[in-house]
Amino acid sequence: MSENRWHRRAGSLVRGQWSLELTPADAGWSWSSLRTVDLAPGGSCTFSTGEEEMLVLSLSGSCSVQCGDESCTLAGRRSPLSGEVSDFAYLPLGTSATILSAGGGRFAVPGARAARRLPFRYQPAAGVPVEMRGAGSCSRRVANFCTPEAFEADRLIACEVLTPAGNWSSYPPHKHDEDRDGETALEEIYYFELADGPGGPGMAYQRVYGHDRRTIDVMAEVRTRDVVLVPYGWHGPSMAVPGYDMYYLNVMAGAGERAWRICDDPAHAWARSTWATQELDPRLSALPLPGCAGAS
Repeated sequence: MSENRWHRRAGSLVRGQWSLELTPADAGWSWSSLRTVDLAPGGSCTFSTGEEEMLVLSLSGSCSVQCGDESCTLAGRRSPLSGEVSDFAYLPLGTSATILSAGGGRFAVPGARAARRLPFRYQPAAGVPVEMRGAGSCSRRVANFCTPEAFEADRLIACEVLTPAGNWSSYPPHKHDEDRDGETALEEIYYFELADGPGGPGMAYQRVYGHDRRTIDVMAEVRTRDVVLVPYGWHGPSMAVPGYDMYYLNVMAGAGERAWRICDDPAHAWARSTWATQELDPRLSALPLPGCAGAS
């Protein structure tokens, strides 16, 4: 059963220029946020970062990003499902920014409430660490573009995952809702895009469930542009049903150390040990390397 509070369907968060605007207040928590904007050719979007640090990341298309007296151009990509990794821009808190796209496109703006003001920066796609995670039917590719080891930020952590049709991601189920040895407390957003099939739009599923200290129960059928919120609890698997490749963008932040440490559900942690005897899904090996092809 899907809890509407934690599963926000495509179109339910349209606000002004944003095709999706999920603030910490909207989520009912304190740190993580996400916005997306769809721009027609020659279109632009101007906004203030306020008390948040933000990124500008292409989902499809290229753009220029103006931040104060500085600017950069994002080559972007054709689609989040194309296998291309996008370059991105970092926006500090307390500034004004404009996204302008000559050819049009769709852009994500993940954010987090921050206290430390860092400089505006451009990160090329070639500098984004990419890893193949899991094996067999748990194979997926993770682009760690704004994880603690890959890119400096005050609180924001973000990555994206590409999962071939029929595979399971975010597995074994895990959590990060306590600050303790081996775990950090992080609020998490999942933003989904699914490949279309010959009969129409694709679908996938996302599971979130609780533990002894906190109750939550989400089993959501997700479609393109849906969002699932994970305030706490075990989350996973993210299930790409047969016939439809799955992309999701993860946005995380918390009050404590900027670190991404997770704890597997002990009932299912054994599944990791099976990967050593399985091959990586060959569909992932065929994906383009970071920085190969930008959006046209």
